[in-house]
Amino acid sequence: MLSRVAETLYWTARYVERAENLARLINVNNLLLMDLPKGVSPGWEPLIDIIGNRETFEEIYSDFSEKNVLKFLTIDSRNPSSIINSLQYARDNARTIRDVVPREMWEAVNRLHMSMKENSNSFLSKRGRFASLKEVINQTLLIFGTMDATMSHDEGYFFWRFGSALERADMTSRIIDVRSSSIKDDHIALPFENIQWMSVLRSLSGYQMYRQKMGVRIRPGDVLKFMLHGEEFPRSVMFCLHKLKSLFINVPDNAAMIERIDHSITELEKQPVANLQGKALHDYIDELQIDLADIHQQLSEQYFLH
Repeated sequence: MLSRVAETLYWTARYVERAENLARLINVNNLLLMDLPKGVSPGWEPLIDIIGNRETFEEIYSDFSEKNVLKFLTIDSRNPSSIINSLQYARDNARTIRDVVPREMWEAVNRLHMSMKENSNSFLSKRGRFASLKEVINQTLLIFGTMDATMSHDEGYFFWRFGSALERADMTSRIIDVRSSSIKDDHIALPFENIQWMSVLRSLSGYQMYRQKMGVRIRPGDVLKFMLHGEEFPRSVMFCLHKLKSLFINVPDNAAMIERIDHSITELEKQPVANLQGKALHDYIDELQIDLADIHQQLSEQYFLH
């Protein structure tokens, strides 16, 4: 397989996954703000920190109002991680490899991009926001399902799945980091702590699976263990790392890549994540994100053009 094609498949998957994750995050934040009183609610600002674009946001907008944050996250072309831009990048990449991917996948990516572009203002209205975000989530799941069911599971498919799993692990770590730091530790917020940790699970579509695995009660330590160490839930960091490793078993010249992923798995296994909180949790998540960035860098240097 051409290095250019492998890299394009990898980035197409990352952009599609990014659009879906962001749509989930905005949807859940809407629900969280309805459940919490004004003095406890973290507002919209934490979402900017989750995607790591605070500096860009502050250059464009003067405050973190709902309207400004929603526009920046959904349709603002100046934000490289906005939903519209992510879908645009996914479409541009998929268009260059139409002879490699299933026709149905290309049509689904193109259709979703065009639909969101034509109805972009719906993201900003309270009436149309939920439907548009839901369409992004449903259609991106359709794209991943189409690739899984109709593309040969060869090297190209492995790079596609690798991009998706790495992007997913990165977003999971970001959500845990920012959401946990925004949960206030005071007598006013304490009664609502469970609701806020529940929002962490719902941001990752993990609430129902958490209850099946960990029990009905929402405990911070159990949530962290489920989302970082869980080996069965597909959005946990540990699951994603094991997926990355399994994808590379049959890829040529894989020894260095597997060794790098094994290092990340070992480091994660050693962490008593259920006991981490405050600065200790933040520092560890920083280390984890550096690990994920190193995996991307090694993949790029070994298999992609420079």
